Amino acid sequence: MEILRKGKRSGGSREKKAKNPAERKIEFSFNFPEAKGVFLAGDFNGWDAQSLPLEKNENGAWEAKLNLSPGRYEYKLMVDGAWTQDFGCVEMVPNPFGTRNCVLRVE
Repeated sequence: MEILRKGKRSGGSREKKAKNPAERKIEFSFNFPEAKGVFLAGDFNGWDAQSLPLEKNENGAWEAKLNLSPGRYEYKLMVDGAWTQDFGCVEMVPNPFGTRNCVLRVE
């Protein structure tokens, strides 16, 4: 499974200014054209693997936008019921389950 962001070989997020000056609008985009469902879970939603579904666009990429306050967040993807890491993220850390989480830093 290949992860793409805005047509480039990578995954992850982009940071933009949100309406609230303390928050930033973060855009997530991952290419899983054959997936039936993709969810985003992390520190920002209590690691709830069902509360943040991504929407599939016409090119097969799954996308979501979040407003996040500055800080450090860990996250992972749930793709068709299986935890999947974002292989395109720059920083990863081990988690207690023997896999790795992506680290997102919002400034």
